[in-house]
Amino acid sequence: MDELRAADVNLTDWAFWRAPHEHRHAAFAALRGEPRLPRFEEPEVFVVPRGPGYYAVTRHADVVEASRRPQDFCSGRGAISIPDMPGDMHEYFGSMISMDDPRHAKIRRIVSRAFSPRMVRRFDEQVREVAARLVAGVAAGEGTGDFVADVAARLPLTIVCDLMGIGAEHHAAVLAASNTILAGNDAEFIPLGEPDRIVVALLDAAQTLKAIVEDLAARRRAEPADDLTSALVNANIDGESLTDQELGSFFILLVVAGNETTRNAIAHGLDLFTQHPEQRELLLADFEGRIGGAVEEIVRYVSPVIWMRRTATRDTTLNGHDVAAGDKLVLYYWSANRDESVFPEPERFDILRDTSGHVGFGGPGPHFCLGAHLARREVSVLFRELFGRLPDVRATGAPDRLESAFVNGIKRLPYTG
Repeated sequence: MDELRAADVNLTDWAFWRAPHEHRHAAFAALRGEPRLPRFEEPEVFVVPRGPGYYAVTRHADVVEASRRPQDFCSGRGAISIPDMPGDMHEYFGSMISMDDPRHAKIRRIVSRAFSPRMVRRFDEQVREVAARLVAGVAAGEGTGDFVADVAARLPLTIVCDLMGIGAEHHAAVLAASNTILAGNDAEFIPLGEPDRIVVALLDAAQTLKAIVEDLAARRRAEPADDLTSALVNANIDGESLTDQELGSFFILLVVAGNETTRNAIAHGLDLFTQHPEQRELLLADFEGRIGGAVEEIVRYVSPVIWMRRTATRDTTLNGHDVAAGDKLVLYYWSANRDESVFPEPERFDILRDTSGHVGFGGPGPHFCLGAHLARREVSVLFRELFGRLPDVRATGAPDRLESAFVNGIKRLPYTG
């Protein structure tokens, strides 16, 4: 591949996101070498006027610094999408990742109890049970030949729904709605070229999730059970509790972040261990000692969430870069996790490398992924069950990738046990 110049990179062009991953990584390497923050036009989005543009924050040090300074680089102005989200869509998708303190702190205090290491340990048995059941089904020949459908999508979906107390009768609807919300530019899930229908599809998906959890919440207020919904609707911290709107938005976030991103880490994991059999051998030689590092390396290497946006609250600087009040900054975790100054030979998949400081779960600060502990546990337990029972399991073809600039998704992955 000819060396790419930063001037030839256009992150707003969908053709860039359809390019092979190797091309995209080379482009971000070129952007990291620029002395100034590169600036791009905003994408043209059907529901809002085109905005003033954004800075691409591609270096690890800059992503980390912006994440640590929420008072200067906030999440609550126009949400975390690149175009400012209009009011009706913000109502559904304006979860706590697009809030600032004090409202963000209030909601995070209420929901964080479910994602502490102590609470994650409480769900260990449930995760093991679901993973064992799924792998047993594959071993018994009940699979479809698609690892995403058989395993990667089903594990986090089941855990999230069980966590909330949502019955199996709603699982298919929850999965379909989350696929639509994170469809990106993928015509398999949304009607491209038909703006009105796209808006309707997104809002319908959000309303589906909101209706499921609000119906359950009404029942849990009257008759609490041992699930997260009961804990959330009956929580009261310093006189504060979640409104129905906040609960609905949180569930949408939980489904999207806790289901889609974990399933992509699992799917990418099998693909990576197939492409790098020596890394699989390393893992199996000392599974318990190395699975923690392997999970972190998978998340670093693939960066399931590619970016998040922040907005400058005042005229300031970011590691020497001048930033004006109101400027949009897009933090590219995908690029920061391949920064050569932090991760030597970043294109090499190495489960023994030092991954400390990776931003696959977001940068440090108040918006670090609330469900990171649970995600790590799910991926670890799944591969323990999978490789323990099916040591020869492998992908048999290339992943069918989601066309998205936001999620590094795999729609289908052929495999054999």
